[in-house]
Amino acid sequence: MTGLVIGDDHSVFLDAMSAVLVQRGYQVTVARTLPDTIEAVRKEQPDVCLIDRHFDGDDGITAIGPMLAASSATKVLVLSADPDAGSIQLALRAGAAGYLHKTRGVSALTRAIDRVQRGEVVVDVPKPGPAREPRRQDDMHRLATFLTARERECLGLLVEGLDTAGIATKLTVSQATVRTHVQSLLTKLGVHSRLEAASLAVRYRLLDDVTSAPPAGIG
Repeated sequence: MTGLVIGDDHSVFLDAMSAVLVQRGYQVTVARTLPDTIEAVRKEQPDVCLIDRHFDGDDGITAIGPMLAASSATKVLVLSADPDAGSIQLALRAGAAGYLHKTRGVSALTRAIDRVQRGEVVVDVPKPGPAREPRRQDDMHRLATFLTARERECLGLLVEGLDTAGIATKLTVSQATVRTHVQSLLTKLGVHSRLEAASLAVRYRLLDDVTSAPPAGIG
């Protein structure tokens, strides 16, 4: 079993990503600060450390050297919403085995983990566009990549205004199953109500984004 340490100060993203990776068969340890990430690497000696570029007031790249010193066999994969070439070069010069944009989704992430374990250097970031989406929209689309196919279906039906019974009938599942899926999607999106989830899905066109992504990549 591949051992991972994940360091990120965005709690919702961290919890969603760790849950999905555990489902994919990885052994996961999470850390929410740079010092805790370095200590987790020292203690766990993981195969791969996934580290956020930007912690609260800290730069994840500065932790790469100490992590490699603490566990020389660990591969470091930087996760960031910052795609600029300068950041990528800084990370690779510091000893990172890869640099992956956070919007790439779980399938791209697991491929990157496999590749760096094989000794490859992985850089996977989007090409620069004419304008960058607002941060809030970036965050919502990033979180939406962690919804399973069934959770996406439930989100779509919430947008249509269906209640638990209506969703259960539509999907031919029990109401208890619907409640489980809905609670999971609320947690992953970082919202507290069905209305808020539906509102955000419409506002940020999360269902359009989901339609364009193959379910196997993030389910």
